[in-house]
Amino acid sequence: MVEGGQASLVGLAPINFELYKDSHPTTYISTKLCHVGDNLDRYLMGRQFMVIFIAFCINMSGAPVGGAELWGLPQFIIDIFLVTGFAMILLTCMVGQLATQVNASHCMLDYINTYFAVFTFYTAMAIEFSGLMHVSYFIQKVVGWLAGKPIKSNEPPKSAVQLAFFWFRVLLSAAVLGFSLAVTLEGLFTGNTTMWDGVPNAVALILFFVLMSVVGLLEGMQIAFFAVARLKKSERGNAPFAMKTCELLFRGDGHNL
Repeated sequence: MVEGGQASLVGLAPINFELYKDSHPTTYISTKLCHVGDNLDRYLMGRQFMVIFIAFCINMSGAPVGGAELWGLPQFIIDIFLVTGFAMILLTCMVGQLATQVNASHCMLDYINTYFAVFTFYTAMAIEFSGLMHVSYFIQKVVGWLAGKPIKSNEPPKSAVQLAFFWFRVLLSAAVLGFSLAVTLEGLFTGNTTMWDGVPNAVALILFFVLMSVVGLLEGMQIAFFAVARLKKSERGNAPFAMKTCELLFRGDGHNL
């Protein structure tokens, strides 16, 4: 629901929610708040934490114990599918994520027309409000400034109290991020992680940052693809690589999305 909900809420953003107020009343409950001001960005931030948290819980629930055996299979099969978690990855992706995203991308209104979708939406908003990830807003502003494209809000300027509360959460989030990064790097430098035996600590550190970058790129592309899906071809800009990507993505009936 969290994965499909993202596809639906991002894809429906350009659509006037009053058009389906009567036909999809439960969807309307979420979109009438999500598609006002900067709430879509807030939802996406809280939703991302939910996805990572749930994925880690799934991994922990299916992680094998030491010396686990399965159906008398050879050890290399057990190592590939059970010990590495590859079987759990396939199950999570194909059942919990991909199937829902594919369905939601074609049935956006129907997919989130349930109270469970409303629950996940408000949970994501509550997570964002906690401020745990507010340092991302600061990073967003810095990147926008460096790119020469300042981030523009869809809301009126914040009051002094709102600004103080916002920057307090940014500082709190930065402190949490700094501590988390220190703990992670210490574990990587000292080899106190579950990285495969024989992989040098330096390589593990490099892999960590490379994979983090890849994940960030894929997540950003996903949001961009669903957002662009509802735009007319003339509204997609003229950046060469963006146009080539859209041409491939929306070719034919749009099933490439």
